[in-house]
Amino acid sequence: MKRIETSKQRSNLRSLAANLRPIMQIGKGGITDNLLQSLSEALEARELIKLTVLETAEAPAAAIADNLAELLDAEVVAVIGRKAILYRYSSRDHFAHLEF
Repeated sequence: MKRIETSKQRSNLRSLAANLRPIMQIGKGGITDNLLQSLSEALEARELIKLTVLETAEAPAAAIADNLAELLDAEVVAVIGRKAILYRYSSRDHFAHLEF
């Protein structure tokens, strides 16, 4: 599994995520099993995803991102305001993995 090892790699992933649209919003419902399943599938398909943490969420965006990363075996690339960027190397064969 490829991990983010340097700040340059993290910076490259941030630049790749700059043009991504958030795929999901997390609000007062918090982190549910359905949310985790959807995010896991999205990470497997894309490797890099962006989320929006709404003001109604019960915790700050950074805390939610850290919690999601731990639950999904992913890494937090960055948290900018209420946007969180997560990365996880896809286990699929014959997949064009992100180069960073």
